Amino acid sequence: MAKIKGTIVVDKERCKGCGVCVASCPCSVLVLSAEVNSKGYPVARMADPDACTGCASCAVICPDSVITVYRQKFE
Repeated sequence: MAKIKGTIVVDKERCKGCGVCVASCPCSVLVLSAEVNSKGYPVARMADPDACTGCASCAVICPDSVITVYRQKFE
């Protein structure tokens, strides 16, 4: 059975650091980083990239649609 690994890309300048994506991640992959964007908001980042399944819960729940999810199959 093929395994699926996910990764996300966050538009850092548009992220407002609300944390909704962090709360919605079933695999606890996301955290708000200490890095801030030009507006002073902390941005979401992947704390444990190997645990990401590519479920896209974070992208669906993001109120500003700043998250893009990519999935890759591994044999």
